[in-house]
Amino acid sequence: MESKQKLTPRVVASVIAAGIMSFSGVVVESSMNVTFPTLMGEFGISTAVVQWITTGYLLVLSIIIPTSSYLRRRFTMRTLFIVGASCFLAGTLAAALAPAFPVLLAGRLVQGVGTGVALPLMFNIILEQVPRKSMGLMIGIANFITSTAPAIGPSLGGFLVSVLSWRAVFWVLVPLVAASFALGAACIRQSTTSGRPSLDVCGLIMLAVGFASFIFAANSASSAGWASPSVLGLFVVAAAAIALFCRHSLATPGALLNVRVLRDPVFALSVAGILLVQFCTLGLAFLIPNYAQLSLGIDAFTAGCLLVPGCIAGALQAPLSGIVYDRFGAGLSIIGGCVVTLASTILFFAFAPTLTGPLIVLFFVLYSLGKGANLPGNMTNGLAHLPIEHNPDGNAIVNTVQQLAGAIGTVFVSTIVASAQAIDPAHMANATAAGTQQAFLLVVVFAAAEAVCAALIFGAFKNRTRSVR
Repeated sequence: MESKQKLTPRVVASVIAAGIMSFSGVVVESSMNVTFPTLMGEFGISTAVVQWITTGYLLVLSIIIPTSSYLRRRFTMRTLFIVGASCFLAGTLAAALAPAFPVLLAGRLVQGVGTGVALPLMFNIILEQVPRKSMGLMIGIANFITSTAPAIGPSLGGFLVSVLSWRAVFWVLVPLVAASFALGAACIRQSTTSGRPSLDVCGLIMLAVGFASFIFAANSASSAGWASPSVLGLFVVAAAAIALFCRHSLATPGALLNVRVLRDPVFALSVAGILLVQFCTLGLAFLIPNYAQLSLGIDAFTAGCLLVPGCIAGALQAPLSGIVYDRFGAGLSIIGGCVVTLASTILFFAFAPTLTGPLIVLFFVLYSLGKGANLPGNMTNGLAHLPIEHNPDGNAIVNTVQQLAGAIGTVFVSTIVASAQAIDPAHMANATAAGTQQAFLLVVVFAAAEAVCAALIFGAFKNRTRSVR
């Protein structure tokens, strides 16, 4: 088809429309974290209850995203977009007008349905309708759209809460989502025929149980401890449910997700690299503001702003790395990005005892530049290596992995910091600094493991790697 032969304005507009939906989902998620104290006071709820604003949202995403492969085969892209945008808009309005916390939570869950549809849809449009020679650029642009949201969210949330109210976080999204709805409804078209496949209900239940148990265990681990019987029990249930799903998928034609794609070593290593870089990113996103406030005495708003230059740099880097990918292949963007991310995490660890605000900004900008190169590079290379008919399954797995990393990324580092603080609670600043340095070491290990994955892709499996040039 023509849409596959050249990059048309309609295809670009379709990606932007779905991207705005994904952007809005990430913005409201990161903005709401700042509003928790206000919500607790207004609704008279505890920290454990208000946390469901994030936990429930992630849970819905982790269940909806794995169904994206089935949804793409069953419905047209335009139908999926309209349903997703309608859900997000309805959830946004419900949350903005919520008279009580249960209504606010329900609105967030409905928003999760919309984001869960829009996020994989954006990448499916790219995989099906963008020519291979422009694949790196468009996936880079998609990552640019979603990567700017973490930079805007905390600052936007803090500003709106201080000037207006937490409800303004939702109201400012209404015109943006409405514009996205109009653009997507006008431009999104189908490039493949849809059918009437049956939904793998058994597989969906297994995944829902596995992911729900995993998210609950991760959220409980920071307070109850990793060795808590309830946490260990939930992890066992999660592992058993996901193992049963994998066995079910291998034995069932038309399973919810075709896990056979993970047998391809390049795709599997790419997914591992994406998971590890997300661990690093979310770990640093927790450690930096926490350290800045408790050890350096910086106020909350300024501490959050320390991340903004890096987020902007990483977002701008993503489409540039896509151009490099399209022109020179996968190796330069992925290997180069891994080297920069590893070097920056080592700098965080080495300078942890003497970190200052400017040093934090500099090191995080370096890290974000590396991430802006290797994350979209890994995504493009891994998906491009799969047969086209398996791209929807690969896309669903990649996006699901990113959401699961989001659910547990801060748990590892926050547990380390909390343990150090418990040892010397009378000297919170020093204890936080010591715990943060230990957590930086774990981030270095994650970054090194990501570099190993990249080295294997372009070493042991070099001859299996395709170029999309």
